[in-house]
Amino acid sequence: MLANWGHAWPSIVAAFLASLVECVEALTVVLAVGTVRGWRGALAGSGAALGVLLLIVSLLGPALGRIPLQHLQLAVGALLLLFGMRWLRKAILRSAGLIPLHDEEAAYAKESAALRQALRADRGWDAVAIATAFKITMLEGVEVVFIVIAVGAGGIGLLIPASIGAVAALIVVVVLGVLVHKPLSMIPENTLKFAVGVLLTAFGTFWVGEGIGLAWPGQDWSILALVTGFLTVAHLSVLGCRARAHATSATAQP
Repeated sequence: MLANWGHAWPSIVAAFLASLVECVEALTVVLAVGTVRGWRGALAGSGAALGVLLLIVSLLGPALGRIPLQHLQLAVGALLLLFGMRWLRKAILRSAGLIPLHDEEAAYAKESAALRQALRADRGWDAVAIATAFKITMLEGVEVVFIVIAVGAGGIGLLIPASIGAVAALIVVVVLGVLVHKPLSMIPENTLKFAVGVLLTAFGTFWVGEGIGLAWPGQDWSILALVTGFLTVAHLSVLGCRARAHATSATAQP
């Protein structure tokens, strides 16, 4: 059972946003596979990967209940903190213009060109289409599973709201993909990754504190303070990176 919605809503939001990013990236490749090689292989590969992922969740979910909560929070919190900081670092550098933004349209075009060059059997199942769709769905799906398990490990009953957030993200992306039938380039992916990086970093910090026995002021509501703090530091980091880049560029000019 859920403890209360005040405890559950951060898990839903974090899992939804993080899963939304991964689902968009997977959908871009699946759409390319379906358009170029045919929808039979694309759907078969994605469906097989989703089946494997569901099996992983069904096996790992019950196993979490046999691990002492404090140990689980410390281990998962540390992993989630590192995972969130990696996303946040890339989002900061992209926002500052130091590395290029991820372009779903370009990724779609690149994947389509590669698929067209691959040999295709005249009849039967398209092994290239199935393998490509399976690989990208598994790759992004494993990250979603990790996020759901990590977010759900924060307390008793949080695995369900975390799963709800991930499933909601999947439904949103699939519906949008069916409607627009092209890469979801209208979704500001770097903005999503920025927000997700802040949320996961805040959750990781909170659960590491819980794991070492730290008494957070306001208990779960201290997550909001952590989110605000990390968001402020991230924005200041963007401004600092931009200023440093401009200073370096000005110095390099004759």
